[in-house]
Amino acid sequence: MKLKGIQGIFHKELDTVFGKNEVDSFFNILISHYLKLNRIALVLEPDLTISKEEQQPLFEALSRLKQEEPIQYIIGETEFLGLPFKVSEHTLIPRPETEELVEWIVKCLSERSEESKLTILDIGTGTGCIAISLAKNLPNAKVYALDVSEEAIKIAKENAELNKVEIHFIKADILGKDTWNLEFQNLKFDLIVSNPPYVRNLEKQEIKNNVLKHEPHLALFVEDTNPLQFYKAITDFAIDELVKNGLLFFEINQYLGDETKQLLQDKGFLDIELKPDIFGNNRMLKGKKNI
Repeated sequence: MKLKGIQGIFHKELDTVFGKNEVDSFFNILISHYLKLNRIALVLEPDLTISKEEQQPLFEALSRLKQEEPIQYIIGETEFLGLPFKVSEHTLIPRPETEELVEWIVKCLSERSEESKLTILDIGTGTGCIAISLAKNLPNAKVYALDVSEEAIKIAKENAELNKVEIHFIKADILGKDTWNLEFQNLKFDLIVSNPPYVRNLEKQEIKNNVLKHEPHLALFVEDTNPLQFYKAITDFAIDELVKNGLLFFEINQYLGDETKQLLQDKGFLDIELKPDIFGNNRMLKGKKNI
């Protein structure tokens, strides 16, 4: 069958859901992943024919796209700050906003000497994208990554190996304060960062189906009555585990910027900065431990 014909089937089946441009993008990603072809191949060889065996993964992907499954889950990988990452249904797909958070952290730490031996903790690591990207950009840092999900840690470990960095993984529940001493004996951190669950149930109507139906709710949603649950726990943890003048960074719910900032103020953090993302939404927060 001609590859151009298969592309036509993709448009017929998917354009009403995703739009023509996004379907073109999906198709280009799939032929690159499965056939090692770039989009120019369709222009240069409009009559290019592929075998039945080569067609199979494309039609399987089409079936999954019709269910609005994210393309990243279908091919099992994505990119974050130019680095390759494996993903699965047990991990959130890394977002551009989180790239901005990592870039901000690296910029804030750029004033330190290259010889500085930083100790960093990423709480709720998921794919490991934050921890691994920081380890890549701060090669002298010792980086720890925590998650409550065994399946997520498994993927994150694969990603650390894929990107050739050493990360110390910890399986723990940051909400379980009674276990902190067991997991973090003799450990103090110069920097703690987290992109915890922060989407309230009342905001579900704003979430697209590809996220709502397929990405892990454990890593996304919090109860409307206690939306800052994770931020409170992590801030208390940071008070105990950050060194003096240590830094705390969060990715936050854009609608709760002032409330999250107030939380850090109430806990005595200094130099608090609320930072918008490229879309102008309050998405990142930084504070410095004072005690």
